[in-house]
Order: sequence, then structure tokens, then C-alpha cells
Amino acid sequence: MSETVTTNENAPSSWRFPKTFWFANSMELCERAAYYGFFILITLYLSSVVGFTDIEAGVISGLFSGALYLLPPFMGIIADRIGFRTAMILAFSLLTFGYGMLGVWTTKVSVCLFLCVLVFGAAFIKPLITGTVAKTTNASNRARGFSLFYWTVNIGAFLGKTFIPFIRQEIGLHYVNFFSAAVCAVALIIAILFYHPESGETERKSFGELFRSLGKILINARLMALTIIIAGFWTVQQQLYATMPKYVIRTVGESARPEWIANVNPLVVVICVIFVTQWMRHKKAITSMTIGMFIMPFSAFAMSLGPWLNDAFGSSIMGLHPFTFMLVVGIALQGLAECFISPRFLEYFSLQAPKGEEGVYLGFSHLHSFFSAIFGFFISGFLLDKYCPARETLPAGLSDAEIATYYENAHHIWYYFVGIAAVAGVALVIYTAICRAVDGKKAADPAQTDEAAKPENLP
Repeated sequence: MSETVTTNENAPSSWRFPKTFWFANSMELCERAAYYGFFILITLYLSSVVGFTDIEAGVISGLFSGALYLLPPFMGIIADRIGFRTAMILAFSLLTFGYGMLGVWTTKVSVCLFLCVLVFGAAFIKPLITGTVAKTTNASNRARGFSLFYWTVNIGAFLGKTFIPFIRQEIGLHYVNFFSAAVCAVALIIAILFYHPESGETERKSFGELFRSLGKILINARLMALTIIIAGFWTVQQQLYATMPKYVIRTVGESARPEWIANVNPLVVVICVIFVTQWMRHKKAITSMTIGMFIMPFSAFAMSLGPWLNDAFGSSIMGLHPFTFMLVVGIALQGLAECFISPRFLEYFSLQAPKGEEGVYLGFSHLHSFFSAIFGFFISGFLLDKYCPARETLPAGLSDAEIATYYENAHHIWYYFVGIAAVAGVALVIYTAICRAVDGKKAADPAQTDEAAKPENLP
């Protein structure tokens, strides 16, 4: 039996939501724990367990991650047609099967096939969960509903990466897949037994309409320029998963826990995002994004300072290896930059949408992550191969001192990302100046004024 939710738009704001809302968020928590527990180690798994080179692992991981940012709008159309409940059961069936098989079959061909299974399963989740949150809230509590959803995403990601090191170090890396499969199986049981979403009428779009909207975005020079610039930020952010796990394990040793280091990012975001948003509430979105963009070069530079810190202060800083300590500092700065950039980018992106197409435009608002995932993981593989190679690729019979020479310039990897972040920051300043000049001329001539040139939409 499906639940209904009050539609009284003038009702007082409340933290009370129907059961379907809570079950949907419970499944989201499980899915995020499974995904991030797996994704933080994806390149390690592909290289150490499956046998791909660093370059091959980077290419495969980039395509996998990129597809997850591109496909959700299309899977959302399928979900609307087959029904949310059926789609949710299908999604978690695919995820449970895909993760489980990655732990059983580790040949190169089978792993690529099962990664495709994961892509299609995971691409359902975002439109299903956000759609459920939208359907089970109203104007009086929608902001709180999506705030709870955002917290659920971060808590799930945090918990998944918290438990994974014990499995990887005590049992084995490929058993991480069984953890993810088990967590998705729990979500599947919730979907089968308890998930009964409201079956009200919704506006259904066709694939043709979706492709036309995507085409409009791709030929919108303003939006695509900003998307590519912001992709510079996310290219550096992607190194949390593309480069950092292999970098820290190969330089610090197998005792390193990249999963916990990566958790610094969501922790900083959860703590700081409300304060940053409140502080920047009277500033234009582009101003907030610019501040965040210029934090990023310092983030990447901080991560390169491990060797310097080791020479200056020895092998332990506050109980952490110097390389680990500087990674924590750099990732904390990334989290802070994200607080300035991510929420305001969505706001700015939505303002550029034609009236009535805001939802479709926001569905493709993560194109920057599609581009940055592919580019970021691709270059990561080449940089790791050059500066921080896998131990098994080194010549046999080397002494510890000889092995160390292969890693003495490993920190140079981060200099490339200092450059990418700095170029992106400067590009955003130039973009803002050009947009203001163009929009200023349009605003002065009412006949030429379009939606983007309205005063409230100016950068």
C-alpha cells in the first residue's frame, strides 16, 4: 500500500516524513557505503588483484566513474516508465550481483563486464532516491528533506570507508567487494519488503527530449565554458580516489589507510558547508566559486610537501607519517574548497536554464564530473607509472635503498595538479570578466536582454 504525503504548501515546517522517505534514505546510506567502500580502492583492486597496469586501471576507472555521472538522467526515464519500486529492486539486484561477482571472478574480461553491471545499477539510484525525496516532501519541509538526504549521502560514504581498512588488511583486498555486496543486499531487502512509493502522476520525458536538452547544454558556450573550468577543480578532487590510495601505500607502506585519509573530505564538508554557505549568502555564486578555485592549488601543493616535512621534522608528525599528515592537510583544504564551489555551482547552473527546463538542466549539472573523472583518472595512471610505480613492476633483486630511488620524486605528481588548479582558477576570473562585459552590454539594451543577462543572473 502506497503512502501519501500532505500537499499543504502553507503547513508549518516539520521534521516528520512518511515511512517511504526514511526507507529511501536508508537504502541511499547503504548504497553510498557500498560504493565508496569499493571506489576508494578501485585502482588498487584493478592493479593488485586483477592485474591491470596503472595506466589501464586509470582508463577503466575513469570510464566507470564518468559513466556514473552521465547516465542517471537516462536511467531516470526508465525508472519513470517501469515504476520506482520495480526500478529500485532492479537497481539493488544489479548492484548486489555486480559487487559479489567482482569478488568471485577476477579475470580482466569478467571484471570489465561486472563493472558495467554496477554502472547500470548505480545510475538508477540517484534519480530514484531524489525523486522519492521530492515526492514525499512538500514546500514546507522540502529543504529539510533534501538536507537529510545530503547528510545521509555523506554519512554513508564516511561509514563505508571507515570499515573497509579492516577488511582489506585483515582478510584481503578482493573481500571488500563482498562487503559492498552484503550492504546492497540489505538495501535490496528493504526495497522488497518496505519500499512502497506513492504512484502519483509525474511528467514523463522521452529520450528524444532528453537528448535535445543535452544538445542545448552542449552548444551553450557560457555553460560549457564554466563546466570545463569547474572540471579543473574536480580533476584535482578526483585524485582522492585516482592517485592518493596508491601513492600513500607505495610511499608509506601497506599499513597506510587511504580509506581513513579520504574520510577527511566529507568530514570537513559536513562541518563547514553550513557556515560557508551562511557567510557567502550575500555574495554572487561566481564569487564563492572563485574563492574555492584558488584554494585548490594550495591543496595540491600541500599534498606534495610530505618529503619536505619528513626532512624537517622526522618520520612522525602528531603520530602520522609526514606523507600522511600532508595528505590530510591537502584533503581538508579540498573539502573547504568544495564548500565554496559545489552548492553555488548548482545555483548558477540552474539560473542559466530556460524557463520550464530547470530540472532537465540540473540533471546534467554534473557534466563537469563526467569530464574530470575521465581526464583525472586517465592522467593519474600515467603519472603513477612515471613517478610512483607498483613494486611488482620494479627489477627483481633490488635493495631497499635502490627501491627508494624509484619513489624519491613521487611527490612531483601533485605539482601537475597545482598547475591544473591554478589554470582553472585564472580561467574562472577571465570567464567572469568576459561574462560581465557581454552581459553589461545586453543589460544596457533591453532588446538584447536574455535570461542569463538579467541582473540577478550576472556573475
